[in-house]
Amino acid sequence: MKKIFFPVTSFFIVLSCVILINSCKVIHDKNDYLRKVLANLEQIRSASYNSTNIASAPGDTLEFRTFHSQTEEYFNYLDTFIGSSFGVSMQSGTSSVRWFYDGKAEAFLDLNDKTIMIDSFQTNTLPFRPITPPFFNHAKSMIKYALETKDTITTELRDYNDSIKFSLYIPYKVVEFFGKPFVLDNPYLAKKDSYSRYDIWIRKSDDLPYRIRRNMPHQTTWETCENVEFNKINIGDFIVSKKLPADFTVRFRGEPEPAKEDLVGKVAPDWVLKDFNQDSISLKKIKSKVLMVQFSGIGCGPCHASIPFLNQLVADYRLKDFDLVSIETWSNNIDGIKRYFDNNNLNYKLLLSTEQITKEYQVKAVPAFFILDKDRVIRKIIVGYDKETTDKEIRDALNKLI
Repeated sequence: MKKIFFPVTSFFIVLSCVILINSCKVIHDKNDYLRKVLANLEQIRSASYNSTNIASAPGDTLEFRTFHSQTEEYFNYLDTFIGSSFGVSMQSGTSSVRWFYDGKAEAFLDLNDKTIMIDSFQTNTLPFRPITPPFFNHAKSMIKYALETKDTITTELRDYNDSIKFSLYIPYKVVEFFGKPFVLDNPYLAKKDSYSRYDIWIRKSDDLPYRIRRNMPHQTTWETCENVEFNKINIGDFIVSKKLPADFTVRFRGEPEPAKEDLVGKVAPDWVLKDFNQDSISLKKIKSKVLMVQFSGIGCGPCHASIPFLNQLVADYRLKDFDLVSIETWSNNIDGIKRYFDNNNLNYKLLLSTEQITKEYQVKAVPAFFILDKDRVIRKIIVGYDKETTDKEIRDALNKLI
């Protein structure tokens, strides 16, 4: 934050500088302090707290998604993956979701569709369970990694008035913490563009974290905890089955999904959507011979990775009666979407989705590509993005129609 000083006597100028320097000094005995914080974290058997969670686009600090949650977090020594059990209730706008993890399975409640998705990880082929860890588990994993790793890292502690900020930088690697650190191989990133940055703000009053910032090539997130109560709840009372509504439909991840209407071969559902300038654009008024509609999400790694290909695709097919529209499904922050458009030099339309449109197109994951012919019949649907295969798959489909 820029400091503004008004003209005062030289004494007060000197005093102000001394206060400023002392309030933001670097701590050199880093490991000793981190061990102290880690020891405090390891004393937490349970915690209940409110969180504010914010996400922003790559290279931007403007929040494009914010939600508030209430969490019950428990240390679980029986779980060798995350090391915690937890329950989260989240309220964001008009949509409320909840999820639970008890060390054996994860349950995700969709309150709009009245369904419960249970994942017992029987079909998981990853070396970790892809679960976003609760706040104190996350902080403990990062600090433990910083103290024990043999990786090349840079760490720093800065002392502010009432808090200390711990910074961890990992060059040339995208490292996420799922209880333990895991290097995520991202084929879309050059090594020089791979990195991980973490900042943890720690209160001086109890030497415990209260804010975490996670900065990755595809997304930056913040989580801030408030109204924390430690060791007041008991894991023995955390029984997920008692938290699941009896009138919800239960499904299990990995089982065949209920049959859906196949959209391929049918006329695409019509829409009128707005761009970040609040101008309305109608599907019916797009007159190109071939149209590709991409459902995307700001902060989605594969979505972000597809941008160079999509920009090139528009350039290559600009004389071939082709048009491309991307529909943003994760954020409705107008300023954030505009900056994302500008920062990535998009040369195609970027529109804001509605829940109705994503439902009509049966979009459950992004990116999803819908290729429409001149009559706006859906000829091909591609879900996900793999640079090695998706680029060719899209071009082949377009070439058959143009």
